[in-house]
Amino acid sequence: MKRLLLFAVAGGAGFLVDAGVLALLLHMTPLGPLIARIGAIAAAMLFTFWLNRTFTFGRSDRSLAAEGARYGGVGIGAALINYAVYSAIVLAFPALWPVFALAIASAIAMLWSFLGYSRFVFGPSSPSK
Repeated sequence: MKRLLLFAVAGGAGFLVDAGVLALLLHMTPLGPLIARIGAIAAAMLFTFWLNRTFTFGRSDRSLAAEGARYGGVGIGAALINYAVYSAIVLAFPALWPVFALAIASAIAMLWSFLGYSRFVFGPSSPSK
């Protein structure tokens, strides 16, 4: 239960980075909400990798490169789910504040992330190692 709570805290912090970068890009650049979200996702993913590796799950016995590649794979899958839901909401409801769509999409992608990170990234390595 503690791990799930720490994961939620890391996810909440990642959400703040995601939303902050999205809001900053929307305010400071001519990028629209769909393109700006890509940069926001990347920033949040790097931040949550550090948080989850340091506080939530701890380091696995894999190399940093292997762990990072696995994290990226799970994270990209979660980001695709997140982005698809976000895009569908933004396109279906153009008057809606994009950060609200971000919150809904992030909540949906959270389960995928937790299962992937806890089992595939930071879980025990295969017996053949």
